[in-house]
Amino acid sequence: MSGQDAAYGWLSAGLVVIWWLMLGAWSSRHYRILGSGADEYKRVAAASLWLFGAIAIISYVTRIDTARGYVGVALPVGLGGLLLARWLVRQHLNVDRQRGRSMHKLLILGGPGAVAHLAESLSRSKQAGYMPVAAYSPGGHEHLSFEPLSGLPVLGNSSDPKLILQAIEECDADAVAVSAGVQLHPQSLRHLGWELASRNIGLIMAPALTDVAGPRIHTQQVAGLPLIHVTTPTLEGGQRVAKRLFDVVVSGLLILATAPILLLVALLVRLDSKGPILFRQERVGIEGKPFRMLKFRSMVVDAEDQLQKLASKNEGSGVLFKMKDDPRVTRIGHVLRKYSIDELPQLFNIFDGSMSLVGPRPPLPKEVAAYEHDVRRRLLVRPGLTGLWQVSGRSNLSWQDSVRLDLYYVENWSLTGDLVILLRTVRAVFRSTGAY
Repeated sequence: MSGQDAAYGWLSAGLVVIWWLMLGAWSSRHYRILGSGADEYKRVAAASLWLFGAIAIISYVTRIDTARGYVGVALPVGLGGLLLARWLVRQHLNVDRQRGRSMHKLLILGGPGAVAHLAESLSRSKQAGYMPVAAYSPGGHEHLSFEPLSGLPVLGNSSDPKLILQAIEECDADAVAVSAGVQLHPQSLRHLGWELASRNIGLIMAPALTDVAGPRIHTQQVAGLPLIHVTTPTLEGGQRVAKRLFDVVVSGLLILATAPILLLVALLVRLDSKGPILFRQERVGIEGKPFRMLKFRSMVVDAEDQLQKLASKNEGSGVLFKMKDDPRVTRIGHVLRKYSIDELPQLFNIFDGSMSLVGPRPPLPKEVAAYEHDVRRRLLVRPGLTGLWQVSGRSNLSWQDSVRLDLYYVENWSLTGDLVILLRTVRAVFRSTGAY
């Protein structure tokens, strides 16, 4: 081995050690961020970029030749490998958590409604790693053995921090979540926090901010109080232009790339059954404006006329009609629906501006007529070819969950979020979960 090869060997070994230390310094292995959210990936990327930035500066100042090619390869390959490894570990951890393992036991403090809401939300998102095991209602007037809505055992209702600590020990909780409606004096809560810190038990504040994404939440210290500011979501000006430009460019490229598939599917639809190749249906777009949505025809021509006869077999919820074994679907239609190929003509809707790549599900006029006041907020943005509803179960979703996801998207839109949803859509299409 030459002297240069030995030097690179020592450099590689030192880089691995320092990289490991940097990842620890950025708390990328902290239990709070493992397995859920984008913060883990952000910290891995930040630690890596800071490390190589420091190497570049030191090399320049000291005039040390660290071989730019070596560093230029080590950063993308190493960072890519780290992110892939984290993703693989996350998949294994999520499988464990879905089975009830590798979870942090959580005691929830608060009023009955808040306890039930938080418990339900955490149970729905097991990948976060928190498992509610008991409830405690400080200041409650009646002692219940079980919380009526969530079914969690209620371990007490006294406001005495000592009794709360006894309840924590009784259920062997790893963390305590203080939800809305908790009747604890600020001083008592402060003392409780001190006691939990001395026992290495986490304290989580869970304000009643439902479906608000992190970028909209900002904290400010005022007179020792951590005030939470929630910014108003907007999609106008530069943001609206950026989203529209992204839609035009991507949809145009996809139309060109999928042109052979579009022609082949058109031919198969024509040969499979009588009727037009495209199915044009009136949907409601942004601000309630109607438009004609395009799809490859996957049903028989008189499908709408047969709907009344099948109404009693509706497997959907709310105002949606869904049926797993719908007799109106053609032979080729089953394949098109399974892999969402029937929706490819909507790329032309996106190109002409009536739809977007990502957004709420495009509703029917009769659905909009049945909307409650809050649900109409779905119409503040263009409907999408895909969205949170598409990557979260599609037809398997209840009406309430579909509305909740669409409203979450409207309230927390971002271009980065759109890119993430598009990537998740590819996986959802190939898995074909909830497609019928």
